[in-house]
Amino acid sequence: MTRYIFITGGVVSSLGKGLLSASLGALLQARGYSVRLRKLDPYLNVDPGTMSPYQHGEVYVTDDGAETDLDLGHYERFTGVSSRQSDNITSGRIYQQIISKERRGDYLGGTVQVIPHVTDAIKEFALAEQDGIDFMLCEIGGTAGDIEAAPFMEAIRQLSIDLGRGRSIFVHLTLVPYLAAAGELKTKPTQHSVRDLRSIGIQPDILVCRSEHPIPDSERRKMSLYCNVSETAVIPALDASSIYSVPVSYHKEGLDVEVLKAFGLAHSQEPNLARWLDIMDRIENPEGDVTIAVVGKYTGLQDAYKSLNEAIIHGGIANRVKVNIEWMESEVFEQEDAIAKLEKVDAILVPGGFGKRGTEGKIAAAKFAREHKVPYFGICLGMQMATVEAARNMAGIKNAGSSEFEAHQNPVVGLITEWIRDDGSVETRTADTDLGGTMRLGAYDAVLKDKSKVSDIYGAMHISERHRHRYEVNIGYVEQLEKAGVVFSGMSPNGELPEIIELPDHPWFIGVQFHPELKSKPFEPHPLFASFIKAAVTHSRLV
Repeated sequence: MTRYIFITGGVVSSLGKGLLSASLGALLQARGYSVRLRKLDPYLNVDPGTMSPYQHGEVYVTDDGAETDLDLGHYERFTGVSSRQSDNITSGRIYQQIISKERRGDYLGGTVQVIPHVTDAIKEFALAEQDGIDFMLCEIGGTAGDIEAAPFMEAIRQLSIDLGRGRSIFVHLTLVPYLAAAGELKTKPTQHSVRDLRSIGIQPDILVCRSEHPIPDSERRKMSLYCNVSETAVIPALDASSIYSVPVSYHKEGLDVEVLKAFGLAHSQEPNLARWLDIMDRIENPEGDVTIAVVGKYTGLQDAYKSLNEAIIHGGIANRVKVNIEWMESEVFEQEDAIAKLEKVDAILVPGGFGKRGTEGKIAAAKFAREHKVPYFGICLGMQMATVEAARNMAGIKNAGSSEFEAHQNPVVGLITEWIRDDGSVETRTADTDLGGTMRLGAYDAVLKDKSKVSDIYGAMHISERHRHRYEVNIGYVEQLEKAGVVFSGMSPNGELPEIIELPDHPWFIGVQFHPELKSKPFEPHPLFASFIKAAVTHSRLV
């Protein structure tokens, strides 16, 4: 029997519902329960795939090729449970499905309405693919009172009744702000937020209260009284030095105990938090530090590189070092004197991106790393620009570039027009294809070259990694690049799509077409990031 935990937010957005959901999932796992997490987003985009990183942050890609909310990255990193297409839904997708049914005549001439058609579709999504798990955690995007979120709130209210007593609870995350002028915390915003929920028939079982200051017992009692919640179920959530200390912090405040009590389950036995305590120890007691330059296009919003940021931290955890990340806008390096900024870093990482802006700066960063023997990690566009740099300056291919940006005499990087999925089906694309959901998305296999650096790092000859790109290194230039010293150490199983490049005469220079950051976890750092940070440590000791 699967039990449901509905997680809602109030007062303001960006309080950390995703982190709360992920942490609670980790705590339930630490008690021996199986979990799965889902995100219900109220916005009208079908998925975040066509949204600007500055609007939405990163797009998190699952093994089965779904472009999803970045909170699913938190879910995977904290629980190790792989997310799927069925774990993220938006209003756009719900309405798209309903309108398609209406056009086909599936509703037999009936009037299509928010209730019951939209709410039923949301409930159907929430109930799908339970797989016999113990707990399904469903996070509702937005805040209580939002017009966009109203159908989702109504759907989970109905679902709690459909499931029956003891099968579901509501956890509400709010803000308890501190007014410096008054010198006190204010509980009224929380009271109003809960009142909004209760007005639509939802009574929170647990209140999680974000605050920059400790919440006195008197204020907890006040919120308990006015919000009709047990005093022990008012859980403080103070700012943490690291997100990986949050599960332990929530346990200390009694969150997992209150959840089990709400379901009438045994809660006297302590959870096994050994791996989280080890992670905290490695973060809080590093044995050194390194500085990594991330030369990207969206550095003004670090959420655009959320999984990347965390994967770099995981590499530090693996090597027990603190990683200082210097976020550098790639456009800056299109000025000749700016490249000197890279002289003081221990390694350079160039991540993915779309469009021409800043690409020459990424090429300049790759050239600096190659010539100065600085560890270099190129991901997706970062690999493509490193290949273009090698084509121009190692292989002597004049005017080498990417057809993503403009027509080129030598398109070393070009549009993928056809590829084979793992199930054997053929995917085709043209330059005129819709942008949404049309990239090479999800997990694909790659075959590694024997005795290459990457085969040593992975300890394997066959790997599977997640992709999200529309352009690929042109197979027609591989021979010229190999003669110049570039090793294509990873290829698609049919040998037609380059997956990995490396420079054998360089301490650590690797470019990958896929996104390894999407599979990295604090308790299981991705081998490429662990090796990259290790190379940075070695470099820091040499200079």
